[in-house]
Amino acid sequence: MRLSKVLVDGGSGLNILYMDTLEAMGILRACLRESLFPFYGILPGMKAYPVGNIDLPVTFSSKANFRTETLTFELKLPGPNGVITVSGSFVQAYVSSREYFNLATTAANSAELG
Repeated sequence: MRLSKVLVDGGSGLNILYMDTLEAMGILRACLRESLFPFYGILPGMKAYPVGNIDLPVTFSSKANFRTETLTFELKLPGPNGVITVSGSFVQAYVSSREYFNLATTAANSAELG
């Protein structure tokens, strides 16, 4: 299945796929593994359990320049009042990335001096 305009946040470690996308790909729900751990911080003060997870190969970019990686996807999270939508902020993602970069740079510099 070809998807366009997909944001992948490499720092979050959480890849979410909608159930209807899985069904459109022709993958049966029976292929899902049980998600062993809940997520925290998506609903304030509560934990949320995904429907399940699955490993899928994902190819990034075009035929001329590509890379395929296997990613583990959590299936859209059911909540007490319907499906939970996880949204993000480009500004916050940038700020967090800069903070992690600065922390990693400081750690690497300290290790070199030590």
